[in-house]
Formats: sequence, C-alpha cells, structure tokens
Amino acid sequence: MKSHVVFGAGLIGCFLGGVMTVNKLNVSLVCRPKIKKKLDNGLILTDYQNHSAELHGIKAIDSNSLTPDSENIQTFDFLWLTVKCTGVEQAIEDIRQLVDANTVIFCCQNGLGSDQQVKKAFPNNLVLRVMVPFNVAEPKPGHLHRGSEGVLTIENSAQRPEVVSMILELINHALMPSTTTNEMQALLWAKLQLNLGNSVNALADIPVKKMLEKREYRLVIAALMRELLSVTDALNISLPKVAALPGSALPKVLSLPTFLFKMVANKMLAIDPTVRTSMWWDLSQGKSTEIDHLNGAILQAAEKFSIPCPVNSRIVELIKKQERTMQQTGSRESISAKELLKLIH
Repeated sequence: MKSHVVFGAGLIGCFLGGVMTVNKLNVSLVCRPKIKKKLDNGLILTDYQNHSAELHGIKAIDSNSLTPDSENIQTFDFLWLTVKCTGVEQAIEDIRQLVDANTVIFCCQNGLGSDQQVKKAFPNNLVLRVMVPFNVAEPKPGHLHRGSEGVLTIENSAQRPEVVSMILELINHALMPSTTTNEMQALLWAKLQLNLGNSVNALADIPVKKMLEKREYRLVIAALMRELLSVTDALNISLPKVAALPGSALPKVLSLPTFLFKMVANKMLAIDPTVRTSMWWDLSQGKSTEIDHLNGAILQAAEKFSIPCPVNSRIVELIKKQERTMQQTGSRESISAKELLKLIH
C-alpha cells in the first residue's frame, strides 16, 4: 500500500489525515508533541452537515524526533505539506529526510506563491497545489469539526494525470468532498478573495458568523474584494465560482443592508457559530500571520500594474501592528465594526 505523510498536522492537517485514516490509507501525521498526545487518544471528526467518524490507532510522529541523526526514518510516496505559508521555509529543511526521488508533494497553503519555494527545493519531484476552502475548529480536545462549506481541490498534472485521479479516489469522503482542477491559479485567486475576510476576523476578534452579521465589517471585506477584482482583471484571470455566489457578485451582496444580506446570502451564514479564521488563531497565539501571502499578495501583484489598493494596504498595516503588540505585550485589542470602517477611509 502506498504511504502518505501529513507534515505539520494542525487543525487542517489532522482533519485531512483523519479522513485518510477513515478511508484506511497508510498515513502518518507529523505533529507537535501536544497534538500527538491528543491523537494517541483517538479522534472524532464531524462537519456542519452532520457527518461524523470516530477513529483510533492514528499513526502520529513527534516532530521533535525528526532530527538529522534520527534512526528508522522512512521516506513516503506522498507528502501533504499543511504548515502555514510562514512555516514553509523551515518545513522544507525538515521534510528532506521524508522525501525521495519519487515522492509526490502536495502544498496545502493559503495564499499565493509558497509552492514555488517547494519546487525550487525539490526540482525533480512532482509538486502539486491543493486548495483547502473550509474551516476546521476544535470544539474540545480530540474533536475536529469542519464548520463551513467547500470542496478540497487538487491541481491536475499533465505529466502524471494518473497520480491525481488515483489520489482523488483515495481521499474523497463525505466529511471532505474532493475534486481536481486544471485552473489552479485562478482557483487560488478565487480562494484568496474569500480569505480576505480572515484579516477582518482577526481584527474584529469575534466568530466569523457574528462578524458577517455586522454590515460595517462586511463593507470592509467588500472594499478589499473590489481591489482584488481590479487586480485579477488586469491579470486577465476569470475567477471560478468557489462559493454559493460568484466572486464578482460578492462585494455587492456583502454591502447590502443586513436584513437583505441575510435573505440573499443565507448560505454564507450557514457556518458553525464558533468558527474563527486561521489568522485569528495565529494572532491570538502571538504567531506571525499569513498576511503577506494574502492581502500582501494583492499588493505585490497590483504594484506591477500601478493599481492603487489602499484598503488592503491599510489592513496589512493594522495586522502587522497587532502582531507587534501581541508579541511585545501578550495582549491584543478588538476593533469594532464602525471603528474599522473609519480606519480604512
């Protein structure tokens, strides 16, 4: 049986590895000692559509055990890299002993461009991008919950199409619907549009559902999205539909009065009321966020066309300020909806 390893198994990685375990694949999860301890006690997977699975016997590897002089370290047929963009550089060094000439590497990062680092480090390996559109929360230790819609999507390979079709068949599950695409770059831009709410959620310091119910927060997200759409137009990228509404319609819908928004966009609000974004978690834990790979990626692309993106620029400034404050003082401040709207003008 082909072997898989999920490297950097946090919430997304453990959910992915858990589904693969449910599907009886030969999969190991490389994670921090604290997470390994929880996995040793088993895992419960659920989603907002009431699918569930309980599993035991998960193969978990303590990341601290992967040292250059480690014994009995094997290489794997497939490596799923689920660290954040900010952790890719270090992860590249850490995974070298897990990768051989035939290992296929799947990059599951948010944002744009991190796969290029991996391709440069492993030029002879097949490196494919994976778009993970859903949120995963941990309501209690050992219980992972997919709290929002979305289909995990794997980049097709012209050189080895049989690999992607085989992987899709192996990982697809009701808990984690999966598909493939020939247009991954456009899809990642579409995902980036949805991820523009991440920074607003981190600044708001409230659950996503509650954030979306406040019009001023939605107006900020809509302004961020309009700037992104200006950039994708300049790049001649047609955004595929990755949510209930097409990307071009999202700024208009988000800008509606709240009572109309709730009527038109009920699927956007069909998320677990406890879900928060990964950027909120990073900021709350004093970690560096992925802001440079999300809103920052828009600024980088916009610069080539001299397209002004003042709202994305302001949000990057605010997140970096919060990062510094959190790292220096261990505390953070919430920005109200009305205050944030004023700050971007």
